[in-house]
Order: sequence, then structure tokens, then C-alpha cells
Amino acid sequence: MTHTYIPRGVCSREMKVEIENGKIVNAKITGGCNGNTQGLCSLVIGMDAEEAIKRLEGIDCNGRGTSCPDQLAIALKEALEEE
Repeated sequence: MTHTYIPRGVCSREMKVEIENGKIVNAKITGGCNGNTQGLCSLVIGMDAEEAIKRLEGIDCNGRGTSCPDQLAIALKEALEEE
């Protein structure tokens, strides 16, 4: 199942994540720094969602209190709740 999340406080506009049996099988971020968001998605695909959340949660971008990785962690948490 694909979960769509609208990030807050960052440049990206939309995040879509797909989790099966606790593993991230797909991730796509629209907007933001294109190379960074593509790299972030590439790195988390195949990873256990809980592990990705632990690694990404709390990362800050220039004092914003959040970042695209932090927002992706929130999206993954929501997707796990739906799974």
C-alpha cells in the first residue's frame, strides 16, 4: 500500500512511501533538492522501516527544527500505522 504524506516546514511538497512486511519497497519525494531527495529515497528502499525511522528522525535543516529526512521518518511512521 502506498502512503502519501504532505511534509511541513521543508522545501519538498509530497512524499510517497510503500511498505510491505515492515520493509520500504518504494519511496518518492516531490520537490526539494532533487539530487538529495533522490539519494535519500534510493538509500531507504529495501531498508527496514523502523531502522530508517531511527536513522532519519530528528535531523535538522538549517535550524528549521525538521528536514526532508525527518519528514520522511514521519511519513514512514504513518505508513507503518496503516500497514
